[in-house]
Amino acid sequence: MLRRKTRRAEGVDDPLDMVQGADDPLDAAQERRVRAVLALGGVPQSDLLDGVQQVRLRLLERAASGREAPRDVSAWAAVVASNLAMDWHRAKRRQERLGERLASLRQLEHPSGEDSSVLSLAVARGLDALPDALRQVVVLRFYADLPVRGIAEELGIPEGTVKSRLHSAVRALRARLHEDEVV
Repeated sequence: MLRRKTRRAEGVDDPLDMVQGADDPLDAAQERRVRAVLALGGVPQSDLLDGVQQVRLRLLERAASGREAPRDVSAWAAVVASNLAMDWHRAKRRQERLGERLASLRQLEHPSGEDSSVLSLAVARGLDALPDALRQVVVLRFYADLPVRGIAEELGIPEGTVKSRLHSAVRALRARLHEDEVV
C-alpha cells in the first residue's frame, strides 16, 4: 500500500521507497475495486488482468518519477481504471471502423468473377482467423498501404516487430490458402 512520505532533510534516495511493505502497490481490496471498475466499464473478463497491471504500472511510474503518492490510492486507481476502460472502447471502435473500411474496399476493388470471388472469400476468412495483432499489421500494410515505419509509429511498436508480424501473418495466410486449395 502506498503511503504519503514527506521529503524532509533525509530526502528520498529511491522513489520506489514510497511503496511500503512491498512488491505490490495495490492491496487486495484496491485490486478488487480496479477489477470492478474495469468490468463495469465494459472491459471483457479476458482483459481485466491486463487492466489491473496497467494501473499497477502507472502507480509505480508515478512513484519512480518522484511525485508524491496519491492521497487516496483507491480513488486514484479507480479513476485510472475508468480511463483505461474508455481507452479500451476507443481502440475497439477504431478496429471496427477499420474493419468496415476494409469490407468496403473489398467490395469496390474485386472484379466480379468466380475465381476472384473464391480468392477474396478465402483471403477474408484467412484474415478473420488471424490473431488481432497480425491482422492489424496486414490490413495497415496491404489495405491501407502504410509503410512499415508508418505502421510502427501508428501502433507504437518497433519496426522489427511489424516486420515479424507481417512475416508470420503472410505465412499463415499462405498456408491457409494452400490448405483450402485456392492457390
